[in-house]
Amino acid sequence: MTAVVFIHGTGVREPGFSALAGRFAAGVSALRGGLRVVPYYWGGAHGAALAAGGASLPPATGTGRGPLAPGPGDDDTADWAVLYADPYAELALAAAGSAPAEELPPGSVPPDLRVRARLADLLAEGDGPAAELGPGLARAVADLAAHPLLAPAAASLAPDDLAEVAARCLTAQVVAGLLDTDAPLVPVGVTRDAVVGRLAAVLGASARGAERGVRSLALRVASSAASRAVVRRRRALTDAAHPAAGDVLRYLSRGEAVRAGLRALIAGLEPPVAIVAHSLGGIIALDTLVLTPLPQVRLLVTAGSQAPFLYESGSLPSLEHPAPLPAHVPDWLNLYDPRDLLSYLGAGLFPGRVTDIAVDSRQPFPAAHSAYWTNAEVYRHIGERLP
Repeated sequence: MTAVVFIHGTGVREPGFSALAGRFAAGVSALRGGLRVVPYYWGGAHGAALAAGGASLPPATGTGRGPLAPGPGDDDTADWAVLYADPYAELALAAAGSAPAEELPPGSVPPDLRVRARLADLLAEGDGPAAELGPGLARAVADLAAHPLLAPAAASLAPDDLAEVAARCLTAQVVAGLLDTDAPLVPVGVTRDAVVGRLAAVLGASARGAERGVRSLALRVASSAASRAVVRRRRALTDAAHPAAGDVLRYLSRGEAVRAGLRALIAGLEPPVAIVAHSLGGIIALDTLVLTPLPQVRLLVTAGSQAPFLYESGSLPSLEHPAPLPAHVPDWLNLYDPRDLLSYLGAGLFPGRVTDIAVDSRQPFPAAHSAYWTNAEVYRHIGERLP
């Protein structure tokens, strides 16, 4: 009888582990009878926990002056999070509210003509008007001038509002470029807002006082609601998220106890044994197999694993690149979802020793990282390889 040891990943605790292990057992047993599924629940004994009840967590604040409160007093951090993800979000909302395009009467001036002329002037100045942020303004200006959303947005917004929205779009593009390249320096909000004001004036906005300026109502409502939801759920989010990051850090610094528990579990099993491991569980399994020959184990299956990345980056505890995979490590089937940004490939690092197979959950990240065990394709590949 083949024994299948199932190892969970980061952040899993009871009662979630029992549900996860039950789902795995049902899925793999449906394709292959006569299996003994043996769960390895390391999260309870060896997972990370906030020993002082979260004393290290700062309070949720918006401006550094006190807790966030919903309503007009909120800062606009949530709005900028939306714009960094999609600098054209406000333009898209404005364009959606514009009337269908109609042929203009003779002699009429297109509503986007003024802003296009000012964008041309701004383009001639290069990156200079946003130098405090970093490079990229000229490219952002050229992209905005050619963007199909500009004309319908101009038809929907007053000239001052259009200048403000365009200025935020340009600023968001520059900052998003910094984030995309992992730039070590990102300007603070005061600097960013000063650039927005300067660009808005160049694009034709009237002088304004200390108010933040007009923002799209839909964007304001959506982002403020999201911000308030995060604040309300701060403790729940922390309790749910800290084990995931903490488990990785704890394992990398104090992982021997987890590996010892896995060795002891496998020592009590009759061969053949297969290990099926998810996420950090795959790192635990690989480290254990590299450090200790376990001849009972005939197959290693990892899903959504970071073990190849840790090896290549010099962070895998048991093996440092370019050392080869020891001969006693069994066949390794590595399942990854191209949409799972926490899954990595091993075949290029260990030629002839690892088989990488893509599986598609049709879920975006991060949902893709948790969708392996509801994917029939995953069980099919495992069932075909079990000893």
